[in-house]
Amino acid sequence: MSDLAIFDVNPAARIKSESPLSMSRATVSTLRLPQGAGVVIRERAFLGHLVLRGRVSDSAFVAGVEETLGLSLPLKAGGLSIGGKDEASIQWVSPDEWLIIVASGREFETETRLRACLAGHFAVMNVSGGQTVLELAGPAVREVLMKCTPYDVHPRNFPVGKGVSAVFAKSNAIIRRVADERWELVVRRSFADYLYRWVLDASEEFGVYVAE
Repeated sequence: MSDLAIFDVNPAARIKSESPLSMSRATVSTLRLPQGAGVVIRERAFLGHLVLRGRVSDSAFVAGVEETLGLSLPLKAGGLSIGGKDEASIQWVSPDEWLIIVASGREFETETRLRACLAGHFAVMNVSGGQTVLELAGPAVREVLMKCTPYDVHPRNFPVGKGVSAVFAKSNAIIRRVADERWELVVRRSFADYLYRWVLDASEEFGVYVAE
């Protein structure tokens, strides 16, 4: 632990932070009010994103993660736990990898708590600056997703509380269903502008409102 150099990448400073979509502008016909919109799009900017790796065969690792986050550790593909400490969520990415998302400004504290609580073979990496979250809400979201990904988003295959990494708009995104009519897309910074514009275009026919 003493040989590790960890630091807060989101300190209070005079330098203004910019989200991955700070330079994007809507180029489709959007609604002025959310009432009647088939899709409401909102960027959940500046959330804390951490990649965690470890062994599920290590019971101390599993217990330490669950104690730190207040959430059960998903152990199967598609697993997504939401609603723990610091508005946290944790998603299964691979058999030994998870994505943790926490409230803005809480990522350094969460990383520090994990490092203090875990032992043995594990890794924690802060990737907050490289990703953002698009929230899609409304009755037409599933139709929009069907235009964007070949993955089956029917409720029988994609219930609330599931998350997957899938092909999306000729790129890639993590698709998460967090409520009946509310979904999240976790997108990489380098593709954020492209995917945002794609989703706007795909949503236009249903009436789209861009929320702050």
